[in-house]
Amino acid sequence: MAGSEASCVLGIDLGTTSVKAALLVGTGRGHVVAASCSRETQAHASSLEAGPQGMEQNVRRIITALDECLAALPQQQLQRVSHIGISGQMHGIVFWKTDQGCRWTECGTSPAFEPEEVSHLVTWQDGRCSPAFLASLPPPQSHISLATGFGCATVYWYLKNRLKKSGFPLHLLPEVGDPGSIAGRTICAWHGIPKGTEVGIALGDFQCSVYSCLTERTDAVLNISTSAQLTISMPPGFQLPETPDPSSAVTYFPYFNGDYLAVAASLNGGNVLATFVDMVSQWMEELGLQVQDSAIYAKIIKAALAQDDSKLSIQPTIFGERHVPEQLASVTSIAVSELSLGHVTRALCRGIVENLCSMLPVQRLMETGVSRILGSGSALARNEVLRQEVERIFPFPVVYGKDVDAAVGAAMVMFHRK
Repeated sequence: MAGSEASCVLGIDLGTTSVKAALLVGTGRGHVVAASCSRETQAHASSLEAGPQGMEQNVRRIITALDECLAALPQQQLQRVSHIGISGQMHGIVFWKTDQGCRWTECGTSPAFEPEEVSHLVTWQDGRCSPAFLASLPPPQSHISLATGFGCATVYWYLKNRLKKSGFPLHLLPEVGDPGSIAGRTICAWHGIPKGTEVGIALGDFQCSVYSCLTERTDAVLNISTSAQLTISMPPGFQLPETPDPSSAVTYFPYFNGDYLAVAASLNGGNVLATFVDMVSQWMEELGLQVQDSAIYAKIIKAALAQDDSKLSIQPTIFGERHVPEQLASVTSIAVSELSLGHVTRALCRGIVENLCSMLPVQRLMETGVSRILGSGSALARNEVLRQEVERIFPFPVVYGKDVDAAVGAAMVMFHRK
């Protein structure tokens, strides 16, 4: 590795519900995480055009969370940052006017940038593109099927509902580069980070989460954050399918060094638990009681830990799945003895894991030689019940990472480039 061991690499992950940052420093054996931080964005914004099907976020709030995150990291180490790696939630889209996307302002002791002529972020969770609308679009020249929440589908929706009729605006799409390529340099000192620091091109948060922990092809990675994924490495020389299969629960994602991952990418992960907490909170408010969501989350997990098992069966797919968008959630095997908060929470956590397992079954994992599960993601890191259900359902040893894995992976990409 070139350069001084004292230099640091900063990884930033702009996630769906939070912003995370991690500082990596070199050692004689590689690298270690010297410091990390996470801040919730609270960025949800209503969509005036798409209504309840829309899922948008306020970009200004995301940047505010990023500033808070960086301000919490040690200034002395930020001053030694030589490279910045970026990862973020995938598939969504945000628009800005050329050269007017942000402006730098003096804020305290160092400059800060603020979003200016920028749209809301239309996220991967957006549901404005119906199956009928997607079927009306040109078929993708790809092995991956088009789905609502994908940026290009959202652009077509805008072309139909707002913009002048014209062809697809290809000039808006970013150039694709190799991981670790440099997108540019910082033009100001920023939270102590020196002016001129190299910034890598943006990377997918899923691939970065996998990169932070995957070391052997016999490992499978289970990530549960806002959404959830279960993935395995494809062998060298793997040939992609020539056409997409919209009914397949498994998609092949590009990975690093020309490799591919077989991925069961579920739309239902930590967001299902967050919706359950929100439902309980609304019920309590209607009953004249108010409890913070964080307190409710802690109490339902504690209640579920007191229940070793639940005969309740919950299909947790309230957000559908890309391969079966019409599928909704359901609850079966309801008995009087299974109605406690602990039983319901336990069954819900088990349902999230079982849903992933149905998309990429244990039998296929065994056939491909998987011998270990690597667990990552914020929902898995903070929820012991989810971890118990993972260990109950998968017949493999399970090793857990941290909830800043994507930020660490983004930093590792740049670290290995140095």
